[in-house]
Amino acid sequence: MDPDTFYKLLAKVQYRIEKQDTNMRDSISALARLEATLLFLSTGASYSSLQYSTRISKQSLSQIVPDTCQAIYDELKDEYLQTPSTPEKWKSVADGFNTRWNFPNCLGSIDGKHIAITARAGSGSYYYNYKGNYTGSWLIGHM
Repeated sequence: MDPDTFYKLLAKVQYRIEKQDTNMRDSISALARLEATLLFLSTGASYSSLQYSTRISKQSLSQIVPDTCQAIYDELKDEYLQTPSTPEKWKSVADGFNTRWNFPNCLGSIDGKHIAITARAGSGSYYYNYKGNYTGSWLIGHM
């Protein structure tokens, strides 16, 4: 993510993720909270490994990441995750699928993420994919 995009996102979610300092301790800044969350989402690293690169305890990370994800979702959902509310908008979605993919009357799709697995003995080619690996899949919805 480029710095401009990062700071635009920070400006949108800062008021939701910022915490107050107390007499006992300084709070973790909104900037550090967003950095840690984006690092977690982009790398898939565990809280235990992230605590070394972020200098935030895994216990704090386990609260910060879900809270920051919720704040990002709440701020961006209306702009990026719009569900059509009228028949005309649904028709526009279907027309988009037809124009781009030549797939008429489609209102959404599901994509897959391949996850490498060790196939069970005797499964044959059941989990064998076109890339030459044994995989399971994780479904992702699209509209």
